[in-house]
Formats: sequence, C-alpha cells, structure tokens
Amino acid sequence: MAIKRPTAPEGRVVVLEHVSQVLAGNPLGDPHVRKLHVWLPPQYDTTARKRFPVLFDLAGFTGSGPAHLAWRAFDENLPERLARLVHEKRMAPAILVFPDCFTSLGGNQYINSSAIGRYADYLVRELVPTVDREFRTLATRDSRGCFGKSSGGYGAIVHAMKHPDTWGAVANHSGDAGFDLCYRSDWPNTLNALARFASPPRKPGRIDVARNAARLTPGVDDGRVQRFLQSIWKKERPGGGDVHALMNLAMAASYDPDPKAPNGFRLPFNVETGELIPQRWARWQAHDPVNMVQAHRAALGKMRGIWIDCGWRDQYHIHYGTRQLSMKLARAGIAHVYEEFDDTHSGIDYRMDRSLPFLTRSLAR
Repeated sequence: MAIKRPTAPEGRVVVLEHVSQVLAGNPLGDPHVRKLHVWLPPQYDTTARKRFPVLFDLAGFTGSGPAHLAWRAFDENLPERLARLVHEKRMAPAILVFPDCFTSLGGNQYINSSAIGRYADYLVRELVPTVDREFRTLATRDSRGCFGKSSGGYGAIVHAMKHPDTWGAVANHSGDAGFDLCYRSDWPNTLNALARFASPPRKPGRIDVARNAARLTPGVDDGRVQRFLQSIWKKERPGGGDVHALMNLAMAASYDPDPKAPNGFRLPFNVETGELIPQRWARWQAHDPVNMVQAHRAALGKMRGIWIDCGWRDQYHIHYGTRQLSMKLARAGIAHVYEEFDDTHSGIDYRMDRSLPFLTRSLAR
C-alpha cells in the first residue's frame, strides 16, 4: 500500500478490562488485570441479531495484541486490514480478539508454564468464555479460530493439537518448528551474552576448564542468568542481541520449567563449555510441533482448517521446520494448506490477506 487512503467501513474496537484468576500470582509477577481489545466488524452494528465467528490474534515474541491496533505509515494495522478484506468480500465478517499475553521475559508460547504462567488456560478458560459472554459470537469451536506469526504461529498450531474442543481452525505464519535449526544454532550467542554476567569475571590467561565446569550443575543457573535478567529489566531499551538472548531464556522457561531450579527453569547447554545437555534438550524436543504431530493426530484431524506458511529466506531457518511439519502432517493424513513465499521472517503481515479469508471460509457461519 503506497498511499494510505482507507475507503472501507472501519468497524470499531471495544476495550474491556479483564481480571484474570489464572494469571493471579504468576511467577514473574506480571499483571493479572489486563485490557482486552475486541474488533467488531461494521455488520455487527447494522445487523442487530446476527452472530459472528471469532478469531483470536496471537502476537509474536516481544509483541502483544494491542500493538496490532497501532497506526502504521504506508501500511495497514490489523483492524484496517480486516475492514478492507470484509469490504472487498474476500473474507466473511468476524469478531477479532487481541489478547495481551506479554510477559517480563518478552512474551510466551501460549502454553502453560510453571516458570511464566498458565497462558493456555488464560486463553481457553478465561478469555474465550468472556468474549462469548460479552459479544454476539457463534459460541462453538466450529466457529472459533486462532492465528499468529512466530511465537503466535507456534501457539496456534499447538492449540490445534492440545485444545481441539476450543478451536475449529488455525493459521500458523512462520511458527517456531524444527528446534534443532531455529533455536539450537543461536544458543552460542546467548551463552556469550550470559558470559558477561559470570562471577568472577573472566580474565586473560590460563584457564582450568575442567575445574570451572565441575563447579556447575548442568542446566542450572550459576547466577549469570539472574544477573542478566536484572540488567535487562533495568534497561529502557534493550539491544537486539540481548533481546535474542532473552528470547532463548523465555523458550527455556516455556519448554523446560522446573520450580526447584533457580529462576524456575533449566538451561539446555552447559554455560561454561557450550555442550548440549541431552536430557534438557529432550524436554525442548518434546515441545517441537514437528515431534508432536503423531501424538496429537486425532485432535489435528478434528480441525476444519489448518493454514501454515513461511518465507523461504526466514533468518531463523524456520522454513525447514515448517517443511518438516507439513511433511509429518501429510504422512499422518492431516489435511492442511502449506505455502512458501519469497521473504524473510520480518514484515510479513501481508500474508494474512490469504490466511484470514481461509479461516473464515473454514469456520461455520
């Protein structure tokens, strides 16, 4: 969109304040009272008794639903995109929900974690019933879908697997998959970021690696993770390298939580030698969507629609993981759409012009 001249009826955004019982007392001390933004299509006010399908927008890491409402130069925010697609009759009118699932670790994977909070329960046990109670929804799983990019795409496909009684269709844009390629290769950078907070500080000269490694309990923070987090939380604007390190720690808190460990989670690498800890990495692998398909084959088979796409220049190598995911789905006999496109992981909201119409076509109306 070179010139920003909206011509479609805009619909309207309603803001509720939701007091969560699920998030109360979460381990990070994040707010349990949050705003819930809901976009209503223009038809909501012109057809007084009509009920509508519902789509939940799952934001990516460092994002949050309300951020998708912000005005954007030479581009559309999500309500503007929806209004245009509905106006052009490319998708059916639907209610869109923008959950705020941001955390002190920069986000979450929309799963329950004893180290972060019960964000799967927050969605399916609290927000879904709240939206159905407050708005004229078609309050069945056959008329309810979710979608997202990156961590949000991961959340969408995993919710299809674990919560098929809540969701009838999902769309996964560049969602985390193939963990050996998208996470494992980036951990040396995270270890370097954490090394700045080792105690005592490293000095030039001879090093007794065996002695230093023996002082560590494999997978357990020796204090450097906590000091790194305290540093991040004090910064007004963390840099890109620190954000990527924070992301890997958030993934560790998601995939390998342990209430008995420092910070509530374990690490998949020896922070001194960089060696992979097989027992810990196995916990990560159990959460890789590629490895979850077979166990959740029945749930996936209940979906009315599954959309997956990824750019073949994704800088996190996720296109290899989504190819593996599509292959596993096909071998399991799970109907789905898989598309690739010439782009990276960034700036791909335009792909929703394809996925959102797919979702409303898939859902009952």
